Amino acid sequence: MTSPVYVALDTPDLETARAIAARVRTHVGGLKLGLEFFSANGPAGVHAMAELGLPIFLDLKLHDIPNTVAKAVQALRPLGPAILTVHAAGGRMMMEEAKAAAPANTKVVAVTVLTSLDDGDLASIGVAADSHAQVARLTELAREAGLDGVVCSGAEVKAAHKLWPQGYFVVPGVRPAGGELGDQKRVVTPRQALDDGASILVVGRPITKAEDPDQAARAIAATL
Repeated sequence: MTSPVYVALDTPDLETARAIAARVRTHVGGLKLGLEFFSANGPAGVHAMAELGLPIFLDLKLHDIPNTVAKAVQALRPLGPAILTVHAAGGRMMMEEAKAAAPANTKVVAVTVLTSLDDGDLASIGVAADSHAQVARLTELAREAGLDGVVCSGAEVKAAHKLWPQGYFVVPGVRPAGGELGDQKRVVTPRQALDDGASILVVGRPITKAEDPDQAARAIAATL
């Protein structure tokens, strides 16, 4: 069975990312490459990581007018990512255009509410709803737009899964029991997230900053 854990390689250094990925590759299901990595290494860096043979989750959180996002997705097609993110806040048309532009075998998932935000942060940007209500609203919108699923915190995945039983749910900000939270505000354990309906789990620092990344990945896999 393929592991549901995708390791987040949030580093601008290609060799560091490759070294960590090579160490943990047998205990994770895929590699998540985000804005930091992509800004430093571009498409060539993604190709270099893909050589390790694991699915690539390209977490660029695209958010712009529909035409611009569609053209950006088209430009990413040669990379053939397994998963690609856009922001649900970009609206239904933007999400529809993104899905239409993506390769058939790429799951396009919408970021609902960043796991670094809490209700106070949402209020400060003019969102009256609490995080749970906002995630529910954007999950419905992503479903209506024909996307494959959403990104949401473990605190909301159970409710989102109930709204969209066939959806694909990416849960970041996952921390092993007793792990440091870092800048994440809404976190759950890997086992809890899976039990609540997560399709894949994104784990970064608990693996990448561990003294022994491979052992850390093994330990997380053992809880699943």
